[in-house]
Amino acid sequence: MESRTETIKMDIGPSPSFPMERKVHIQISGRQIIQTKLRKSCSCTTKRLKNVVMDFFPVLRWLPKYHCREYIWGDVMSGVVIGIILVPQAIAYSLLAGLKPIYSLYTSFFANIIYFLMGTSRHVSVGIFSLLSLMVGQVVDRELLLAGFDLNDDDDAISNSYEWNGNNSNCGKDCYAIGVATALTFLAGFYQVLMGVFRLGFVSMYLSESVLDGFATGASLTILTAQVKYLIGIKIPRSQGHGILLTTWINIFRNISQANQCDVITSVVCIAVLVAAKELGDRYKQKLKIPLPTELVVIVVATLVSHYGKLNEVYASSVSGAIPTGFIPPQLPNFNMMHRVALDAVPLAIVGFAFTISLSEMFAKKYAYTVRANQEMFAIGFCNIIPSFFHCFATSAALAKTLVKSSTGCQTQVSSVISAVVVLLVLLFLAPLFYSLQKCVLACIIIVSLRGALRKFRDVPQRYHMNKVDTLVWCVTVFSSALISTEMGLLIGVLFSMLCIVVRTQRPRTALLGQIQSTAFYEDDWEYESLCPVPNAKIFRFEAPLYYANKDFFLKSLYRMTGLDPTLEAAKRKKNEKKQKEHLKEGNRGTIVKGSDQADTALHLVPKQVDFQTIIIDCSSVTFLDTAGIITLKEILKDYNELKITVLLACCNPSVIDSLKRGDYFGKDCKKMHELLFYSIHGAVHLLCGGGIYYFYINFYDYLFPVISNGNLKDSTLQIRCIGIYHTYLCSICTKIYVK
Repeated sequence: MESRTETIKMDIGPSPSFPMERKVHIQISGRQIIQTKLRKSCSCTTKRLKNVVMDFFPVLRWLPKYHCREYIWGDVMSGVVIGIILVPQAIAYSLLAGLKPIYSLYTSFFANIIYFLMGTSRHVSVGIFSLLSLMVGQVVDRELLLAGFDLNDDDDAISNSYEWNGNNSNCGKDCYAIGVATALTFLAGFYQVLMGVFRLGFVSMYLSESVLDGFATGASLTILTAQVKYLIGIKIPRSQGHGILLTTWINIFRNISQANQCDVITSVVCIAVLVAAKELGDRYKQKLKIPLPTELVVIVVATLVSHYGKLNEVYASSVSGAIPTGFIPPQLPNFNMMHRVALDAVPLAIVGFAFTISLSEMFAKKYAYTVRANQEMFAIGFCNIIPSFFHCFATSAALAKTLVKSSTGCQTQVSSVISAVVVLLVLLFLAPLFYSLQKCVLACIIIVSLRGALRKFRDVPQRYHMNKVDTLVWCVTVFSSALISTEMGLLIGVLFSMLCIVVRTQRPRTALLGQIQSTAFYEDDWEYESLCPVPNAKIFRFEAPLYYANKDFFLKSLYRMTGLDPTLEAAKRKKNEKKQKEHLKEGNRGTIVKGSDQADTALHLVPKQVDFQTIIIDCSSVTFLDTAGIITLKEILKDYNELKITVLLACCNPSVIDSLKRGDYFGKDCKKMHELLFYSIHGAVHLLCGGGIYYFYINFYDYLFPVISNGNLKDSTLQIRCIGIYHTYLCSICTKIYVK
């Protein structure tokens, strides 16, 4: 883009004019821009090809520079700890997704390997995430129900076949479920890659912190509700559609009498142990070099107790069942099912990349390095696309595991490879050992992991004190996510957040300004004391862009704060003139009017005098004008000018000035620009008050008032009379100079 300059002279204060050089940008045609970008992007050189490959696989840049002695211990330690945490969480979150535990282990393994190759964050832990597992599980349950499977049959109806062949008649409930999950995951990853290609990362800006926190908290309530049936060992029908939380709780209370006592006792013990260990870990986390592997210990002990106590056979306690070892041959995702889950993949993709990018940027800022948001979108996209061929489901970065990873000395994504190795050992050798693990134990692990999200209810008073609007957005997102559905909750939260922004610009703050004594600065007269009013003028501030949605509020506020509606005043004056003409006609005809009545009538016909002749509009907070805003300002200028009241604009930014020029606000060829536009409020006031007379007024008043107050003029009546005479005299001088 080329540019040249033009000189614009504008009155800004004490000096008559000051030359301001405004750059006038010459736009290059769109065709030339496209040609330049295509020429640059399509050029194929060895250096460019190398850069493209290394940008797509950032590991090629940082791995050769890896400081083994400095980094290896922290990476190995954090990798082992995360791997140990991943195993029980992966098995537990399979309940949320409605899938076999083996698929969760596959997902954790492949996601860590792919992010190691493609991610730009050194600390983010990518893998199973409870919110995404819940969202996948809801889609899986819906499709299973539509396919004719019984959602409540958790044992007999589950096929032992782990092969997906795309044929419903030869495919059991389990392989049909993973077919739905892989199709959904492939599409979510495809959407994320498309966002990266078209650089649509800005979409995440509409997911504010209040929306994301509210969504996580609302989804946590749904996750908690979904685990209660495993917690107490009852079988209830799985709810579908909107209002799952309420329906599920109703079914729980209806079937509470069927609770399995063994599962209830196990759940109470496990929750007590997990919560106690978590609280101790939080209290002494400064002294502990690594977090306690409480989940793994609980799973090992509970599995041994269940196996040797034969809890499944004796007490009919529900267990995880057989988990095969090794890898299932890769399969293509079921493309025939993708049209049915295409819409469901959209919120899945948005939530996945929003959490990943936000966590990446948060830890990059904390540890003073940079991440590439666009590459992060590619990384998380391929963490979904490639694993979908290996019977995996949706993944993203998770805050809890990332915090553990950073606190255990993680330096690079080598730790992800170590975590993948730990998961691989479980997949190859240790998976069958979890056969007797009770499902209620897994539910306890999930519920305890929700402590952080559920604790956010305690922060509501503090959040409300900080920002009431953000708290309202959070509450709306929480309750819509919990009471309607997770996907609808996210959509409602985003829309409500944007609506709040629109409402805040529709009814922004307005103020009348006064001058800070003996300075060139002006502030809100309502908020600050001892401000000096400007004689013969009203200074009005509007703290928002002026556009079609708030133009009426702008006019009402201006009329209310200045105490003058020019339209009504003009109508009144015309009416008075008409009455006066009629009165004169009647007088000429010899109408006899008594003296007192004639005086009252004459007094009634005199129009009300206003106490100002100028309105200065402070446009420092007006970021843009649309067509309606320009028309509104032009109408104000015209209406007030008819009443012999001048309207001046101050502190306009260049885009607002350009809009006013295009709207012919300053007349043809901008002839009136120097008369109507000022770079500062003080410049407009200086012109209004006739140069230095106003400063004399303010400074002399500041000198005289302390003299009077200190007792040199002790008579209070004389004080008031002196001040009044002085004020009236100087105001008349200023007015005469201004009129001349």
